[in-house]
Amino acid sequence: MKDNMKSCLIVDDSKVIRMVARKILQELSFETLEAADGKDALDSCKAKMPDAVLLDWNMPIMSGIDFLRQLRKLPGGETPIVVFCTTENDIEHIQEAIEAGANEYIMKPFDSEIIQAKFSQVGLL
Repeated sequence: MKDNMKSCLIVDDSKVIRMVARKILQELSFETLEAADGKDALDSCKAKMPDAVLLDWNMPIMSGIDFLRQLRKLPGGETPIVVFCTTENDIEHIQEAIEAGANEYIMKPFDSEIIQAKFSQVGLL
């Protein structure tokens, strides 16, 4: 891994979505880490804080929003840029995510272009 390589934690309970996201992010030169739920993700962040988090909303054990609130309370937890991935496109959900500390959000299903555009907007690319 190159020192200047950014890391992104992909948090989703779907193995397929994690795989798709991993492929896209690796093409964009990110080191990728994966977690299947919010609790795994939190443990991963405690071990090593990523530069970015691609975060699913609906997950078992700990939801994306609960993870995000916990992450922002951790030492250094305000640093990662969090991009929420959601099938919920109603404004309440999006506002809740932003209030909890999300930097951006994307709708599912996403593709390489969408991720590239959003990651550029938040200064990750």
